[in-house]
Amino acid sequence: MANKKLDKRIRLKKKIRTKIFGTSVSPRLSVFRSNNFIYAQMIDDSKGTTIASASDMDVKTGTKTERSVAVGTLIAKASNAKGIKACVFDRNGFKYTGRIKALADSARASGLKF
Repeated sequence: MANKKLDKRIRLKKKIRTKIFGTSVSPRLSVFRSNNFIYAQMIDDSKGTTIASASDMDVKTGTKTERSVAVGTLIAKASNAKGIKACVFDRNGFKYTGRIKALADSARASGLKF
């Protein structure tokens, strides 16, 4: 029996990716959440390259939500260093609550617009 929750997220992810496209001016901020960690990367889809990335593998203190806030701040600082002020948010099929929302809010608070 297939994992219905995972299948639903993958279907939603494919649907979202047909509509969201990142450019060099406004790259796509893609977020992936596992059970233990959270990853974020700025992707230029026109070139197929990753501009900046951050994860909570380095941040070992705090709860998962606190580490997500730290990742949002890290990705915003990395993108500001590369001269990127705006992006397109790709939540990758995950619901916009909890750790995903914490990452997005901290990235906005650090100066990233989306």
